Amino acid sequence: MFVIVGLGNPGKKYENTRHNAGFLAIDALASKYGISITEKKHKALCGSGYMEGVKVVLVKPQTYMNLSGESVREVLDFYKLDPEEDMIVMYDDISLAPGNIRIRKKGSAGGHNGIKNIIQHLGNQEFNRIRVGIGKDARIPTVDYVLGKIRKENFQWEGGSMKKVLGILGLCCVCILLGLSIKWSIAENISLVSAASNVSICRYML
Repeated sequence: MFVIVGLGNPGKKYENTRHNAGFLAIDALASKYGISITEKKHKALCGSGYMEGVKVVLVKPQTYMNLSGESVREVLDFYKLDPEEDMIVMYDDISLAPGNIRIRKKGSAGGHNGIKNIIQHLGNQEFNRIRVGIGKDARIPTVDYVLGKIRKENFQWEGGSMKKVLGILGLCCVCILLGLSIKWSIAENISLVSAASNVSICRYML
């Protein structure tokens, strides 16, 4: 089993804001795999189901971003899971250009308060995280920028749309779940590659 967490702030006020990129990613996964995220528990909205044959729990903490660790800790304790092996966290990153994606297995919070709180509650900074770039604008204070609404024309990945960005985030999750690495392609598709054999085993059209 895997826990996949998307970070964000609850409430209408924060819907579709840059800081809620993690929530948007979870919603995209839920839609693709037919998972209902309606259970209110562990200080979060949760939903369980299967992604490519792997059981997952999708989690959207409702504690507000800066206290995300409270919810994550409860979920991991309830299911008796190891954050290093059984968890993925998706969240926004102002240091990456809009729509760019970066995967890491460990590291500091990098100034992200949600990740900082998770590390504090887990006492461990080794867990899978997928960062999606939201960029930054020197003309706008950082708080105002991250809480600003996402405009589709500014949420790009290699010239693609927000739908493509969210699709690639989902693909990244699948790769981690199945122990695969990603082989990027300039074309409108991406190969999943076995980390052990380096042989392409599947293609996703985005």
